[in-house]
Amino acid sequence: MIKVIASDMDGTLLGDNHKVAPETVEAIREAQAAGIRFMIATGRSYNGAMEELKGLDLGCDFIVGSGAEIRNPKGEILKSIGFTYEVCNEVAKVLEEYPISVLYCAGPYEYRVGTPEEVEESIVRQIQLFHLSECRDQIEQSELYKRVKASSRRIDSVDELEKQGIIIHKIFLFTGDLEMLDKIKRRLMQNPELAVASSFYNNLEITVKGAEKGPAIQEYIESLGYTKEEVMVFGDSLNDYSMLSMDFGATVAMENADEEVKRVSKYVTKSNEDLGVAYTIHELLKKQGKINSNCE
Repeated sequence: MIKVIASDMDGTLLGDNHKVAPETVEAIREAQAAGIRFMIATGRSYNGAMEELKGLDLGCDFIVGSGAEIRNPKGEILKSIGFTYEVCNEVAKVLEEYPISVLYCAGPYEYRVGTPEEVEESIVRQIQLFHLSECRDQIEQSELYKRVKASSRRIDSVDELEKQGIIIHKIFLFTGDLEMLDKIKRRLMQNPELAVASSFYNNLEITVKGAEKGPAIQEYIESLGYTKEEVMVFGDSLNDYSMLSMDFGATVAMENADEEVKRVSKYVTKSNEDLGVAYTIHELLKKQGKINSNCE
């Protein structure tokens, strides 16, 4: 019997408008009312996740930073896994060879190396690639731009992080040059201390080996007294591979998921735009006798 549900956000729980549909919120609440624990498992930071969940009061646990941090429903940090400065510098030296935007993520902030002008350009490119395709003037007037800029911190080099005692939990990079991205991915994957994945086709997310969604979920649920067989997970991208490829009770890929992710999942549901998470939760509740079979 499924007693825990863990869901990715972008491309899974969220629609293409980056919002959680009311039907999905209702399905989550129905699951919680039936005694099922709900968790968010995302590549976003805790603050970034809460921006999209603001006002929903889901009362859920959080696996954030692609597995680098675990938080309980109160938002308290239970575990955090970061880079050593040695490994962080090794990654930084590789990335310095490429003209690519890099975010060094720590808590609520994203540290960007460069001049003020280069950092500003990085923020605009990030929003254009992942959220808005509008012109620069329109982007700079958006609330999203203000949020991203407020969470960004400029540094001259990664050495500043060590001087300030800042521990990086995830390194996020993005570019429209997919050939260059693939070269970087292949180089970084040669390092046995790193886990390299993607949420989108045009980004890479780098964490310490073991700071991945699957292992983080397993460790947390077992500490709460659940077993792997009692867990259902949802995802769509390669940074969900670690949890969808594990032997949880039900591993569910979205219809819009990466083909490699679909291959390792036990089930494929409807797309994020077709409310696949809500649909599957309702089907689960019917199967477990938690709601009437004619409920939609």
